[in-house]
Amino acid sequence: MTSIRINLLPHREEKRALQQKALVAMIVAAVLAALAIVIVGHITISGMQDRQTRRNDFLKQETAKLDKQIKEIAQLKGKTNALLDRKKIVEALQVNRAQTVHLFDELARQLPDGMYLKGVKQTGDKLTLTGFAQSSARVSTLMRNIESSRWLAAPRLIEVQAADQDKQRVNTFSLEAQQIVPTASPPAALGVAGTNKAGTP
Repeated sequence: MTSIRINLLPHREEKRALQQKALVAMIVAAVLAALAIVIVGHITISGMQDRQTRRNDFLKQETAKLDKQIKEIAQLKGKTNALLDRKKIVEALQVNRAQTVHLFDELARQLPDGMYLKGVKQTGDKLTLTGFAQSSARVSTLMRNIESSRWLAAPRLIEVQAADQDKQRVNTFSLEAQQIVPTASPPAALGVAGTNKAGTP
């Protein structure tokens, strides 16, 4: 006699339980995947931020170096300009010294006998000569000599007055002239024209 077995287990409930387990497993897997994506993204963003921070720090350091170099260059330029200014002053002094030597030599050469300079005042290229002359004619001779000079020009008489000097009747004079620099100077030796012409009596 054949026996018939009947399975009384709740197949539907088991299937539903399996489906729920699978769903929970999928949800857990999705949550873990999302968490992993978030962690990886955070790590990636942090790494990018760190690299950018290092780049910014590097740029700041290089900018500071460049600023320092720019300041040093500016200081060097200032020192160079100061040296150039000093060089120009020294050159100008050398030129003025040579011109002064020529000026006094020329004054001694052009001063007629019987005339003595009491003072020479220079403002730029303008000269003011004061002194004593035995006569007004000698003042006229000095002015003609200035007109023909290579280093002096444009004489202008300011005044001539009679005065007593060492119990002698003389004329005090004051005149203006202009100092000029010739383009080519002769190789004649400089010297004092006479001891009785370049000083006060």
